[in-house]
Amino acid sequence: MSAIQTLNPKAEVARANVALQLNVQAAKGLQDVLATNLGPKGTMKMLVSGSGDIKLTKDGSVLLHDMQIQHPTAALIARAATAQDDMTGDGTTSNVLLIGELLKQAELYISEGLHPRHVTDGFELAKAEALKILDSMKSTTTVDRETLVAVTRTSLRTKVHQKLADALTEDLVDAVLAIKRDDEPLDLFMIEIMAMQHKTDTDTRLIRGLVLDHGARHPDMPKRVENAYILTCNVSLEYEKTEVNSGFFYKTAEQRERMVQAERQFIDDRVQRIIEFKDKLCKDTDKNFVLINQKGIDPPSLDALAKAGIVALRRAKRRNMERLTKACGGAPMNSVDELDESCLGYAGLVYEHVLGEQKFTFVEEVKNPRSVAMLVKGPNAFTLHQIKDAIRDGLRAVKNALDDNCTVPGAGAFEVKAYLALEQFKMTVSGRARLGVKAFSDALLVIPKTLARNAGFDSQDTIVMLQEEAQNADEPIGIDLTTGEACLPIQEGILDNYKVKRQLLQSCTVIASNLLLVDEVMRAGLSSLKS
Repeated sequence: MSAIQTLNPKAEVARANVALQLNVQAAKGLQDVLATNLGPKGTMKMLVSGSGDIKLTKDGSVLLHDMQIQHPTAALIARAATAQDDMTGDGTTSNVLLIGELLKQAELYISEGLHPRHVTDGFELAKAEALKILDSMKSTTTVDRETLVAVTRTSLRTKVHQKLADALTEDLVDAVLAIKRDDEPLDLFMIEIMAMQHKTDTDTRLIRGLVLDHGARHPDMPKRVENAYILTCNVSLEYEKTEVNSGFFYKTAEQRERMVQAERQFIDDRVQRIIEFKDKLCKDTDKNFVLINQKGIDPPSLDALAKAGIVALRRAKRRNMERLTKACGGAPMNSVDELDESCLGYAGLVYEHVLGEQKFTFVEEVKNPRSVAMLVKGPNAFTLHQIKDAIRDGLRAVKNALDDNCTVPGAGAFEVKAYLALEQFKMTVSGRARLGVKAFSDALLVIPKTLARNAGFDSQDTIVMLQEEAQNADEPIGIDLTTGEACLPIQEGILDNYKVKRQLLQSCTVIASNLLLVDEVMRAGLSSLKS
């Protein structure tokens, strides 16, 4: 009888081998679900919600977030894998596969009587050695645009089909380079992702400026202006009653009318100041004027602005106000009393695009954008979701490469080289921990094996061929998923993020070691005993 059952007869307990089997089976189950998604040749999963909404994806992070996982161990692994995605933007599927394979390899030795502690000691030694191998493989050259394109393309091809991935790659790299400043940390929130259910997925493009999801609120305002000043402000241009904590008592109706007129005049004066400012700058020139206001603009004010030839947008979203000044220049104004040319931004082209009942305003041809927009297009909602998820991962891939200032070869090259190096390192380890090192090195091969299997090749033949080639080559050797032959990933432009691989090795080892050291699984919490 378990000790916990002596204390609590209602407790449910799984002990020793049963607890290990429970954890290993959960890891294997999750591994089998995600294995077919790995790599550019991976297959799709269709997620159907309770209301019948469909989501097609092969992004491990999206799957783990949206799947209902009830097994506690599987849920733990899923949370660890999605944390990897939150930290680095990639490596979720690899994380699940590696944890599952580490537990599977360890189970072989534990079933023969080896204590889990010896296995986990071996894992720690192997992890430290694998990190050294990873450091020796990272590129020493400075990361340039060509390298960033290769890293982003490698990441995106595992999320979406090849044609779309190649179309997005250049735009994502250009977007990050546009907002990058040498003396400031990179802020990816300065890249707006705007969705338009329109045309096809390959029409997704980079806008060097901004896209606002609303348009001008007056029919007489121009729909397209060129060479425009942009005034961004947070000033109320709509009629408001005077806010005072006292009552007004009128002797006659005329007095009340005069009060209403005075309140209206207060707003009209503000509008008139903007119109006079526009006339002063744009008179007898080819310049135009665009007003983008965070607060409201009422119909009489819109009439006056339209007559003056000003394009006015009201109730702009707060997140767009900062992006506007970063994209166009100028400064956001909270008052119209001290307007001058230095507070204005500039755009070469501002135009409105109407799509059904939706209006979009494009602000383009800006001089030195520090904020840009990715305009996502697609024929239906789940295509838009899929592209948005891919764009987020692609942007993180570019950011990681810039932060690390290095890359590592992809296509399974690191795993094959680490396996060969750990096989030699194993001979220097004394005692039973050597078996843990062996289990770790065998587990690493799950990545190239799965890549080969998903591409339709025999995994054993591929691994044997890669090992033979890697032993005789000076450069890292990976797998070409088109031919099934060995290739040089660096020459083929297949590069991975150093940060992702490093995080993968560290988190997988910790999770697998902790699960192996579990010798008792107890359901004895207060909530489960109330019944």
